[in-house]
Amino acid sequence: MRATRAACAALAWVLAGCLGDSGRLEGPGAPRFETPSRESGVAVVLGSGGPRGFAHIGALLALEEAGIRPDLVVGSSAGALVGALYASGKSPRELEAMARDVNVLDFFEVRMVTGGLATGRAVQDYVNRHVGDRPIEAFPMAFAAVAAREGTSIAVVFNAGDAGGAVRASSASPGRFEPVRIGGEALVDGDEASPVPIRAARQLGAKVVIAIDVSAHRSTSPPDAPAEWVRKDERRAAQVRAEAGEADVLVHPDIGYYAGHTAEYRQRVIAIAAAATRERLPEIRAAIAREGAAQPSRTASMPAAETAR
Repeated sequence: MRATRAACAALAWVLAGCLGDSGRLEGPGAPRFETPSRESGVAVVLGSGGPRGFAHIGALLALEEAGIRPDLVVGSSAGALVGALYASGKSPRELEAMARDVNVLDFFEVRMVTGGLATGRAVQDYVNRHVGDRPIEAFPMAFAAVAAREGTSIAVVFNAGDAGGAVRASSASPGRFEPVRIGGEALVDGDEASPVPIRAARQLGAKVVIAIDVSAHRSTSPPDAPAEWVRKDERRAAQVRAEAGEADVLVHPDIGYYAGHTAEYRQRVIAIAAAATRERLPEIRAAIAREGAAQPSRTASMPAAETAR
């Protein structure tokens, strides 16, 4: 038995090496930033949150029911994954069906068996498979994924090139995933710099910004929550507050503190977020009406410090 375990461990290491990924995304098809040629009308911003990100589907369902379809979707981490699928043309109902049937093995990497950091290649492949291997610029809806420069709070925006690669960089959570290298820079989870990338949506030319924050409510944190989690919650909340004033409407559904991995959990958070978004529809409609009179068009731009080379 001991020899069998040793052989299996050795095989896992070999496979991990064979299936390894350098984490470098280079070439003309790599994720990149391109300056938008015009403003966007309505932008939906989807924040980070791991499994909590399934709640974004509920917000999109409520907006679709109300006849509100954004011109631009901006996402960070889990929000980038949901956002890419939505912007590629999948309806919220299709996303709900995908959430119900998602298979965790789609995101499995052999190196996880050995306790190593995941590369994120499985995430990249999952997204590209479901968007039909189209680059971001070929999507019917404008989309941008937000990552962070490793070791900094500087956001990096991708709105063109490899969609799966952009989501991979945006969701490369430190300590769980290896950084992704694009254009000579090491990039990690967008949650580190901009958990709810409202500012990026404005800088991309959005006139109306509807933001969805699926992070935990600090007021309902359980007393036994790990200190490390509490510190991360406080950091994230401060970063969201710093950008919240630039949103027309910020929806923050209370989906509970602990995230789950069951189909029941996914359906529950989708329903909660849908209800919370429906409650804010009068404000959302008012914001859209306020900006209904088109302003003179101007070219949107992104500060150099926040673009991908």
